[in-house]
Amino acid sequence: MSQSQKKEQSVRPVAVGRRRYRLAGIVITVAVVAAVGFWWSKGRQAGTSPAVVPEPAANAVNQPAPAAAPKPAFEKLTGRWQRPDGGYIIEVRSIEPGGRMNAAYFNPRPINVAKAEASQHGGTVNFFIELRDTNYPGSTYNLTYDPADDCLKGIYFQAAMGQTFDVYFMRLRP
Repeated sequence: MSQSQKKEQSVRPVAVGRRRYRLAGIVITVAVVAAVGFWWSKGRQAGTSPAVVPEPAANAVNQPAPAAAPKPAFEKLTGRWQRPDGGYIIEVRSIEPGGRMNAAYFNPRPINVAKAEASQHGGTVNFFIELRDTNYPGSTYNLTYDPADDCLKGIYFQAAMGQTFDVYFMRLRP
């Protein structure tokens, strides 16, 4: 056998062996990518992917529990309330027994309600609403229900300006 034939025979097994390793590496890489893609797509379908966050409905927060009834004192808060000094409207659609509310705020267009809750301390019914939207970066209303005048009275904190105002809301009759 000539020297060139010996070299060719000795080179072939090494080259074939390298190709097999490369091919195995490619197959493993493709399998891993396919498994990750399958796992990711299943997570998206189940809604468990952290990148998929459902958008809350504009102005609807704290969806009510269908079976339980709210405290009788909280029922007084349901309805539409208007602030006479500017036409701002709070709409309380429903209230859970624990005080969480499905509420909306309008000026005159809808403003996102981040949090809305009612609470009761003794005979006093309190109302809290937090707004998070353009020009409303955490503005809040801390109100108390006045049964004698059937109105909500309290403090409005305008977060963008850092100021507080005494306000009240009157019930809008249907």
